[in-house]
Amino acid sequence: MHFSRNLLSGKRMCLFPLMVLLFIAIICMAFSSEESDEFNFAKREILLRRIGHELLLQSGDSTSRVLPIKNIAENEYQISFENQLTFQSDFLVNSTQRLLTKDAFAGDYVVNVLNCVTSSIVYGFVISKNRKEDIISCIGRKQPKACYVINVKFKPVGRYTAKIGYILGSLSFLAIFGFVFKKSVKPKKDLPKEEESKIFTFGSVLFDAPKRQLVINDNTIDLTATETRVLLIFALSPNETIARSRLQKEIWEDEGVIVGRSLDMFISKLRKKLELDPNSNIVVIRGKGYKLEVNS
Repeated sequence: MHFSRNLLSGKRMCLFPLMVLLFIAIICMAFSSEESDEFNFAKREILLRRIGHELLLQSGDSTSRVLPIKNIAENEYQISFENQLTFQSDFLVNSTQRLLTKDAFAGDYVVNVLNCVTSSIVYGFVISKNRKEDIISCIGRKQPKACYVINVKFKPVGRYTAKIGYILGSLSFLAIFGFVFKKSVKPKKDLPKEEESKIFTFGSVLFDAPKRQLVINDNTIDLTATETRVLLIFALSPNETIARSRLQKEIWEDEGVIVGRSLDMFISKLRKKLELDPNSNIVVIRGKGYKLEVNS
């Protein structure tokens, strides 16, 4: 028993630092994705350059350069070219969709083609994860040769919101883990050593505490662990009033919550199991508690 208590105490002492370590590990996992994010955004710029490259080839230009990709605003990039070009609208749509499927963060985005001189939008389309929300028009039309820039604006994917949600979800997991762990290490109220091996007799009843059994007139009746603990208190003091508060304290205090109706339920079950012996009954002492009433 002493070793068991020390073991449970040790588990409790380990619980808090263990949860702290788990939380730190989860935080590190959440924010270690920063390097991965940077890699994905670097990959995005290469994919955008590839879109520009394919447009130049489609225009018949295999020598001029795609200029460096510009990050012109939050989640918005610009593809520009060294020379003028012409393009087919459907080719731009297909090429963009095909290449940006390789972008981990490219869910929804808007593509606008602007004339460099007038800054007017000459063509545009919207791509969404939900294909029903795509907006694509003027397919099959060829744009005249001119100076163009292509702006691609991505819908924010909520990376930081996702991380916060990940952390909050992890905290919920830790809370559940802590609750389950605490319940698993919570000591059950054992029978006292000097009492757990006792066999009691009252009326026509033989109460075998270790086996959790009643034997009444050759009838064997099994008891639950809680029923055994409740009856043991009565058996130690037959014909004496046991305060309701004492029963609740001794039986349920270690469970953290004392529920009055639980005691009533177990008393009721014990009464039914004692019905075979008319000389033994648990009676209510109004305003005080209960008593195992045994008639000689």
